[in-house]
Amino acid sequence: MMESVQRVVEEVTTAARQRGVAVSVAVVDQAGHLVAFHRMDGALAGPIDVSIKKARTAALFGTDSDVLGQGARPGGAIYTLEHTNGGLISFGGGVQLRRADQGIGAVGVAGASVEADEELARLGAAALR
Repeated sequence: MMESVQRVVEEVTTAARQRGVAVSVAVVDQAGHLVAFHRMDGALAGPIDVSIKKARTAALFGTDSDVLGQGARPGGAIYTLEHTNGGLISFGGGVQLRRADQGIGAVGVAGASVEADEELARLGAAALR
């Protein structure tokens, strides 16, 4: 498992460097427990917690954080969900990790724009395939 996790982190950080951004990358297992974390040189401190919460959100609910966020907007069926489970994130950058079509955890990326975080997280998840 750790070799696979390392590939995810390396994919994200390599792609982030190519884009000229510094991010934090968190990988959690299916239960949302942190198994790997990397903060790139130059990355801000605030996104550390955000990256972990993005990954936890995707793992705990079995869906990417941006998908979950569609129902968590004001007036949505799961509005205020972010206040559960010790704090969640309902916008892009948390992507489920799958192997053989089964969820095995998630990757969370934070520190660039939401769109860039999402793209980087998807690249990281693709490293498992």
